[in-house]
Amino acid sequence: MAIHTMSLEETAQALVAPGKGILAADESGGTIKKRFDSIAVESTEETRRAYRDLLFTTEGAEDFVSGVILYDETIRQSSADGTPFPKLLESKGIIPGIKVDNGAKDLASAPGEKITEGLDGLRERLAEYYELGARFAKWRAVITIGPGIPSEYCLWTNAHALARYAALAQEAGLVPIVEPEVLMDGDQSIARSFDVTAHTLHAVFTELRDQRVHLEQMLLKPNMVLSGYESAEQADADEVAEQTLRCFYRHVPAAVPGIVFLSGGQTDEDATAHLNAMNALGPHPWQLSFSYGRALQAPALEAWGGKPENVEAAQQAYYHRARLNSAARSGSYTPEMEREAA
Repeated sequence: MAIHTMSLEETAQALVAPGKGILAADESGGTIKKRFDSIAVESTEETRRAYRDLLFTTEGAEDFVSGVILYDETIRQSSADGTPFPKLLESKGIIPGIKVDNGAKDLASAPGEKITEGLDGLRERLAEYYELGARFAKWRAVITIGPGIPSEYCLWTNAHALARYAALAQEAGLVPIVEPEVLMDGDQSIARSFDVTAHTLHAVFTELRDQRVHLEQMLLKPNMVLSGYESAEQADADEVAEQTLRCFYRHVPAAVPGIVFLSGGQTDEDATAHLNAMNALGPHPWQLSFSYGRALQAPALEAWGGKPENVEAAQQAYYHRARLNSAARSGSYTPEMEREAA
């Protein structure tokens, strides 16, 4: 079925089709500059275009990647042969998506907490993105764990904004990816991460229901439940899988077609191993998939280094990472696969 004729439910299901996940290529200007700084490449409109082009033209990646989240600049750019990126992706059977929030800013009267902005003018932006070829959207909320935070105020304000965005996206014919990210920075225990994630999901699904969002026509993009990255006690993959699933079984309705996890600050291997451990305990009420940015791209970025002669090596690195995450979708990933040639 042609991507542009699919219903919202069909699109949501296609994005979490067995063996497939989403590439997050929606880095803001600041984030992509940091990534390029790490390989000593200047971040210009052309270098960003060339880098995204190598990812999107990787042969065979469509076997593992169902959709790509684009940034405002990227959805308006074209491949080297002049094909607009949304059309290029669609020609490979990959669904184009778009990040629509304007970033997390300080939340008034809440030191250390954030609120995501971008609701003003969102209806009009969504309509334009639909015309440009997008068929799903993404909005990220940021929840920080620290002494005395997150506050109820922060949780519910962000949940309210996520639901407002989701309702507008569905009205515009776009599947909303709802991303409440509880940051795993800090030294908190996995039990604390569990409690904050549970509280966050409760608020988000309460608001989604109250604002008439159709759960069958959306996807959830959450954090996994991990030990804080600076915690002396690090939970292993089996405990991460067990705690994450326990949390989600309690708080995510079965009507949601899929959960597409973010990788956060995890290593490439950990993000894959944790997803694999969860799927090995399946089947589950929802598809458990991935929507990774850095954890899919890091090896490709390093292999590329901004040099045209390295494009093929970079594409092989991206293909290899995508294939391993595809295997994790069915619980069939093994660490030995990391060492196999791409």
